[in-house]
Amino acid sequence: MPKKIDVEFIENFLVVWDTADGSKLYKMGFYGKPLGIAKPKIPEFNVPLILDLMEGLYLVEKKLVTVYEGSKKQRVSLKKLRQKAKQLYEEFDEKYAVYHDLRDSGLIVTPGIKFGCDFAVYRQGPGVEHAPYMVSVKSAKAEITATEIVKAGRLATTVRKRFIIAVPDIEKENIRYLIFKWFKA
Repeated sequence: MPKKIDVEFIENFLVVWDTADGSKLYKMGFYGKPLGIAKPKIPEFNVPLILDLMEGLYLVEKKLVTVYEGSKKQRVSLKKLRQKAKQLYEEFDEKYAVYHDLRDSGLIVTPGIKFGCDFAVYRQGPGVEHAPYMVSVKSAKAEITATEIVKAGRLATTVRKRFIIAVPDIEKENIRYLIFKWFKA
């Protein structure tokens, strides 16, 4: 088994200081963002890699990284990371279930904030293609209006993406994906 990559937990982020390890993680599945490089054209870079907590949690579960904090490199538990993520993300468990499912399906998942959704999802990766999907996570009990669906659909069409609503059922470990297809009448 390959050596786990060391990641430092700072505030709400995780940092891979070793640039070779950061490049390796990025190449492995477009994890994180190289510091100061908006859209890396090549997977090799000489800057730290910044991971968000959702990515970090997934990578810890996959036994690819070890998270530590402080100058004494105190190891951070999966439980502590999850607690911090729950403070940061609204409806974290639902969103993480969708993130995990999409990643396990071989898709590349990045934050979708610039598209007004939870995730931008790629088949090949950012810089290789434009994200073909934008995913919003909704609980089965959540209400969504027709106006919200139309707004999201219009935005998705404008940015040439498919709009998907992911509805996770945490207890049954099942996720339903509702994919909208728009047509002119």
